[in-house]
Parts: sequence; structure tokens; C-alpha cells
Amino acid sequence: MKADALARLPSVDRVLRWPPVAALAASHGRAPVLHVVRAALDACRAAATVPDDDALCDDIGRRVEADLAPSLRRVLNLTGTVLHTNLGRAPLPQEAIDAMVQVASGASNLEYDLATGKRGDRDSHVEKWLCRLTGAEAATVVNNNAAAVLLTLNSLGARRDCIVSRGELIEIGGAFRLPDIMARAGCRLREVGTTNRTHLRDYAEAIGPRTGLLLKAHTSNYRIEGFTAEADPVKLGALAAEHGLPYVVDLGSGTLTDLSRFGLPREPTPADTLREGASIVTFSGDKLLGGPQAGIIVGRADLVARIKKNPMKRALRCDKLTIAALGAVLRLYADPDRLAQRVPALRLLSRPAAEIEAQALRLLPAAAQWAGGRGRVDVVPVQSQIGSGSLPVDLLPSFALRIAPAGKRGGQALEALATALRSLPLPVIGRVADGALLLDLRCLDDEAGLLAALLPA
Repeated sequence: MKADALARLPSVDRVLRWPPVAALAASHGRAPVLHVVRAALDACRAAATVPDDDALCDDIGRRVEADLAPSLRRVLNLTGTVLHTNLGRAPLPQEAIDAMVQVASGASNLEYDLATGKRGDRDSHVEKWLCRLTGAEAATVVNNNAAAVLLTLNSLGARRDCIVSRGELIEIGGAFRLPDIMARAGCRLREVGTTNRTHLRDYAEAIGPRTGLLLKAHTSNYRIEGFTAEADPVKLGALAAEHGLPYVVDLGSGTLTDLSRFGLPREPTPADTLREGASIVTFSGDKLLGGPQAGIIVGRADLVARIKKNPMKRALRCDKLTIAALGAVLRLYADPDRLAQRVPALRLLSRPAAEIEAQALRLLPAAAQWAGGRGRVDVVPVQSQIGSGSLPVDLLPSFALRIAPAGKRGGQALEALATALRSLPLPVIGRVADGALLLDLRCLDDEAGLLAALLPA
């Protein structure tokens, strides 16, 4: 029976001549359609089945669509985590998107000085604004903050002792550990203090002829409370200056503005940190700043110059799209009074709970219609989080559409609901909590998009 089935399968050439398949080849190209036809026929051979011509055409059409569809897609982030690493962190302002499109569509002066007609420096497109916004003497950018820390440590502390508090030997997502980065940078880790208490004298006693720098890592992804102590940053900077050592501060998800103006807890800014005596400050571009993925290095001009001369700088540099987007976002910070309206990350973080509740009530009928008999939908108050290691214990009041599955198979029903939402043409990503699927609406900018996904015309 298997041999008979295989004998009845059409040949590749015959399938390619079928009008629906020929139309696919004309639209998408012969090579990709040929690849799919062969795969579809191989699947038939493996299953020892011969579908009719129409069914095989439909299968080939679905396979072509799936094969050529981009794997990186837009989704609706209804998890309640605003800066969600797995979902791309900060959404970009329209100004940044426009700037990326402009330089992507043709040639640009990425490393060309229009005034002199000679080679330029790609950092020049963002350095002026970084210095203006932070008070730094100089600045440079690389592809993320881990790279910024790696490059800084390698440039300023290679083959020398790097002194850091034991309570700041952080690990962030993706198993990024500060001690591992220090080792890769060629620094010798010199831990001082204890997990919960480190004093200025601990740093002072550790300084010796082999010391290369003092490092302070902002513990943005966790918080130790209770019997704790840390060295005063101003005195730590003075100690480093007294011994002629660089004082490097990694702010992680640093922000360029005082977040308390948006009703959020205050975080140290690069400007604050430089005023307190830091020689170099590193921070991310795609977290609280609200820009593209980038690692930003600001500080003393002589130290930034050493960092830029490191051969690794070329391997870690940003491309033209990142430079364009970051420059556009930085220019928005020149107008601090309108930041919350123009920088999406700040807008989403500062959305009033009452506004989110009103949106949830508007969407409730559509969500209930989509769920049908699979679950009961209501509106509930929830707590959102900032995400990406930023202010980990500070939560934001929000509202969610709660879908409680019908029937006794709670776990399986929840997974089925979550899978159904992820399978929509515009995937919807929620979170499971307390036996229900929550669609936290804090990050929902596209209400019409969600409605169209739930109830397509």
C-alpha cells in the first residue's frame, strides 16, 4: 500500500505547473516555491498518503506563507511588564523610527564630516547631546550596556585589580554576571565588604600598587533591605581621585531625567553620578531612557579617549540605525516638559490607573465575545512592573482583563487560551496568575489593533 501511494504522488515538475502553484512562483519566486513543493511531497512520502490536488495546493500555499513570513513580528505586550526584555524592551518614539528610515533608505554621513570633506566619527552624532544632558566631558556608545562595561573595564583596568563591593557583584538576565565580565575584560576581581554592608574603609584598605580602578554597580535588579550600608559615593569618588584611580559607575538601566516628575521612584541619573565624582558612567539606551539598544559611556575626556582607542571598540560599535534612533531620542530630552508625551516608555510607565481602567471597561465586551464559552471575563485591578531590572520592587497600579477558564481543567484551559491569543494574526501576550489569564492593559497603545485581533471583520 505504501508503494502504491508513493507511485500516485505527482512529480515536482507537475506540481509546479499547476496554476495555483505557478501563481505562487510568479509572486514569490521559483526557488522558494520549489523548496516548499519538495518539502510537501517529502511529508506525503513519510506519511504514505496522497492528498487530492486541491488539498496539496492548499498545503503548499500554507507552507509558502509560513516559510516566507518573518519570524520577528510585532506583538501586543499585555504582560504588565513595561520594559520586557523578551518583547524588545522600550518602544521607540516616532521621531526615532523616522530617523532610522531616513538613513536606512540611502547613503548617510555616518563617518563623514560634511564640513571638511574628510572621515568623521560616528559618535559625533550623539556625543554632543550626551554631554549636554549628563554634564560629561566626552561620550561614546556601543551595542549594549554589557559591552559598555566590558569595554570600559578592559580599557582602564586590564591586568590590574578592580575593587568592587561584594554586595554589587550582580547577575542580570541571560546569566550575565559581573565577575564573569570582569574576568573577560582581563581585570582581577578584588571583592571588599560583605553582602549587606560595605564601608569606605574597605575600599581604602584594598587600594595598592596593583589597583586599576574602583567600580560601583547600581543594583537596579534587586534590593537589599534591613541592616545595610554602602560607601558614600562622593567620598568614594574623592578616594579614587586621591589615589589617581578611575572611579567607574555602572548605572545599568540609567535614566537621563528625574523619574519622580512622572510619579515614579527617583533613580540616580548619569548627571547626578558624575557630579558625585564618578570618572566614567555606563548605562543602557533601551531601558528607562526609552531609546534603542545601546550601551552609553560618559565621563572624563581622557578616559573616554582611552576607551575609544581600544581595538574592541570597533567590534562593539553601533550601526547607523542605532545611532540615528539614539540621536533622535536624545534630542527629545531637550524638551523635558513634553517627555512623557513623546517618549513611549515614559508615557506607558506614567499612565494613570483610571485611564487604564476605562480602557479595560471599553474592551470588556469584545474580550468576552472572543472568549465565548471558554472562560469568564471581567476587569480587575493588578500591579504592573517596570521590568528589565529597573526598580524591581516598585509596582505600578493598573487594570487587566481577567479570563478565568471554564470547566475543571484549569491548567490545560489556561494554556489553550494563552496559545489562542499568541496565535492571532497580531499575537497577544498576557500573563498567568492566580488561576487566570491576565491581559494587563498598561502597555496597550493600539486599542483598535487589539479589537481587530479579537474580532476580525
